[in-house]
Amino acid sequence: MANLTTRQIAELLVGVARAQQAMIDAIESQKAGYKQSHLSSALTNAARIRNTAHVPTLMDFPSRVLLAFQGRNPPDVAQLERDLDSLLGGHGAAAPAADAPSLDMTS
Repeated sequence: MANLTTRQIAELLVGVARAQQAMIDAIESQKAGYKQSHLSSALTNAARIRNTAHVPTLMDFPSRVLLAFQGRNPPDVAQLERDLDSLLGGHGAAAPAADAPSLDMTS
């Protein structure tokens, strides 16, 4: 079995999030208001954003990536890689780089 790098995992997560976003956009085009009325709260709960005492985990990470795709600017693969390195290293929430926002949305 091949060993995946954090870069490859970050790229894979971006690809999955793009596929999920395409499905969300298709549903939104058929049922206006779906994102705002149904998806937003469910995705926020899955990402555990509202619990400010919660330290982000790998289980929260895919939801946070998809949540980041809901904004105007999709997440940067390099930042995702840094966040993953931090999570895989057991350091809790990723520290944001000076030039890129982190997916840690608790602050």
